[in-house]
Amino acid sequence: MAKQTFQSNPRVTQIFEDLEKYLTFCVDFGYKYNEAELYDQRSYVYRQYGKFATGKGARDQWRENARP
Repeated sequence: MAKQTFQSNPRVTQIFEDLEKYLTFCVDFGYKYNEAELYDQRSYVYRQYGKFATGKGARDQWRENARP
């Protein structure tokens, strides 16, 4: 009987990598992390992440909340 081998699916691997990047963005920029919003263009936080990922300026909530 042959030994079963597990082949990782590249789509699943990419999703988990994107979740890690999204989590890092949310922590660094002060947004609420919700993994269900990944790839949801209706979400404000994900749109800000998209700006950050393309190199444009994303709004930093840590600075916004620190204003006197």
